[in-house]
Formats: sequence, structure tokens, C-alpha cells
Amino acid sequence: MRRLTYFIGCSVDGFIAGPDGQHDSSGFDGDLKAAILAECPETVPDHVRRSLGIGGTANKKFDTVVMGRGAYESARAAGPTSPYPHLRQYVFSSTLIRPGPEVNVVTGDPVEFVRGLKREPGMGLWLCGGAVLAGQLLGEIDELIVHRHPVVFGEGIPLFHTSFAPSHFTLTGSRVFTTGTTVTTYAKQ
Repeated sequence: MRRLTYFIGCSVDGFIAGPDGQHDSSGFDGDLKAAILAECPETVPDHVRRSLGIGGTANKKFDTVVMGRGAYESARAAGPTSPYPHLRQYVFSSTLIRPGPEVNVVTGDPVEFVRGLKREPGMGLWLCGGAVLAGQLLGEIDELIVHRHPVVFGEGIPLFHTSFAPSHFTLTGSRVFTTGTTVTTYAKQ
């Protein structure tokens, strides 16, 4: 069975973006950048992959990305309607009209949809973001990989938007990079 991984960056105070979706991209540098490009280059949007000269690099961990509309809009901010053409792309939204043939819009229940994807053959499933979607899929998340960047947002969009319902994970790895970013990996108990 395929696994769903919430692979996400956040601030020290636990926000994935500012209140209006603002990002601080200063953390994608140095040895952290090298590690991401070596271990899961498919999590980098296509326009960035091409600018780095790794556009044709094979996927290493994921072959499918699921995201909320806000995460999709953020990823395509540079202009492409298909930010991850090297992955099967699913955007959960009740208002987005399919922007192109490579991006699938899902209007139904995300939990049932992801359970269906897990039963299919293939590589891992990457939950790219959206605090609301992450909250809805919390029970389906098998692994968390959290890049905590040394910046404080003060307020914004949290890692999860959900009601109080403790979900326990086990720490399976932790690394510190020269950028000051820590990457912690957790598996569902």
C-alpha cells in the first residue's frame, strides 16, 4: 500500500505561510537545498527545477502530489498552470475550474479519494500543503517530514487546521542543516 507523506516547510512558530499566503524562501539554500535535490527533487516546482538544470531528474520518493487550492496557487505563482508536471497532480477545491490537462481538480471527499490512491500501485503520495486539507487528511498521513526554518512569522497559516484531536507520531529522524533549518521525520504510531 502506498503511503501519504506530509512533506512541508514551516517557520519556527509552526506556520507554513503568512496570513495572506506569504512565504519566506530564504531557507532553500546550501546543504538543505542539496539534500532536497538529492533525496526528493520532485518536490521542487518545475520552473525551479528547470532553472537549476535538473528538469529531467527522475522522481525518487513520490509520483503523486495532493494539495489544497492555496498550495496549488502558491506553487503556480510563477506562471505555470502545472507546477509539478513530473507528478500526477490533484488539487482539492470546490471552486477551481480545471486549469489544464495535467492538473486534476477533486471536489469530493479527500479522505476517500486518498484512500483510493493508496490502494493503487506506485510510489509515495506527497501532501504538498494546505492546512485545511492536512487537517482533513490527518488520519491518513503515514509520515511527516517537517522542515522548520529559523524564521518567526508571528501569525499565519498553521501546519494543520483542525479541531483538537491528538494524533501521535514517532520520531524516526532528525537533521540540522547549516542554514539553521531542522528536518524532522515522524511515522504514524
